[in-house]
Amino acid sequence: MIEVETTARRWGNSIGISLPRDIVERANIKPNKQVRVFIQDKKIDLSKVFGTLKIDKPTQEILDGIRQGED
Repeated sequence: MIEVETTARRWGNSIGISLPRDIVERANIKPNKQVRVFIQDKKIDLSKVFGTLKIDKPTQEILDGIRQGED
């Protein structure tokens, strides 16, 4: 798998991405060749994650369990 960062741009009524030439050559991408694209948003707001996980055990007890090999 080849990973590349690129910027989405407006193309007419669509949004498109362009791939750098070296990536196209390495992946042997030709016109009309089907490729699979995985999308991941670079901006992740971690403030929405903090405080959402409810745990019944104290943190130290969880860490001790991990060290002992508990699941």
